Amino acid sequence: MSHSGIVDHPSRIPLLEMPGQVSGEPVKVRVLEPAQSDLPGLYEQIMSGRYARPFILDDGETRQLLFSLDFIQSAMRIDDPFALEFAYTRKMMAFLLFVPDPGHVLMVGLGGGSLAKFCHRHLPRAHLTVVEVNPDVIALRGEFEVPEDERLAIIRADAAEYLPAGEGDADVLLLDGFDDKGIAPAFLDRGFYRAARNRLRPGGLLVANFAGPRKYWSRHLALLNEAFAGRVRFGTVPGGDNHIAFAEAGCSLDWEQLEERAGMLAERFPLDFSAILDSLREGAELRWAKTASAKALPNFKTKESHPCRKSTPT
Repeated sequence: MSHSGIVDHPSRIPLLEMPGQVSGEPVKVRVLEPAQSDLPGLYEQIMSGRYARPFILDDGETRQLLFSLDFIQSAMRIDDPFALEFAYTRKMMAFLLFVPDPGHVLMVGLGGGSLAKFCHRHLPRAHLTVVEVNPDVIALRGEFEVPEDERLAIIRADAAEYLPAGEGDADVLLLDGFDDKGIAPAFLDRGFYRAARNRLRPGGLLVANFAGPRKYWSRHLALLNEAFAGRVRFGTVPGGDNHIAFAEAGCSLDWEQLEERAGMLAERFPLDFSAILDSLREGAELRWAKTASAKALPNFKTKESHPCRKSTPT
């Protein structure tokens, strides 16, 4: 497989720690700064939203990665570091309904490594590649217990440059790339979503996390629908502002098949596949999602359909 970018080998970096409070609760604040730094000045920058690097908040039970106090990038339960703390990450794992035994999972966006850790633990035959543009996020991987293993490669690269560098090498592509303002702006390009489509093997699946008000990602959805010729399903995430898009590379399953797979997968993975399937049913009824897919259908140009994969070569 192609690796255009710098392969980051893990090393635990000492962090500067300071006491703080968020919403009146005591937390430890950890930053990637030299020991001789001005602690009051750094703390004031974080609290005012002027701090320019990712940082960690730790309350003894949960460890969070943030770009600002307005947006939690990732969270880890300290007593269960491999659990998927956020509902949207559990919904993204719905890709198992379509590709239950992937050989290669390509991820864009490391964050605190929640999805990478879960896949590493529960998909022992899969090779995992994570593309992350921010070296500070990669530097914090040790704080979130991201495994050191040859099956998990973390590539420091801009996904907009990395994805076009290869094709046909991934069974699943997870897009979860955000900066402090939302979805990475480099994604908003027709070529980006076409390159993402081309990285998939026949029968593969792209999963994209869209967060925030729909007006901020409606153009992304339009480009995704265009690249996949309308073959996009949606999953809802209760209690949040996330929607999960599932774009099929020439593969399709009906509800009866999905229900059958959900039953089998529930025996293998610590996930509520009934709830995951319900989120897909709810997403299928979203009027705007139907409209967006219908607009792309006249441009439908694809190779012959392939069955959704049961297993894939590595």
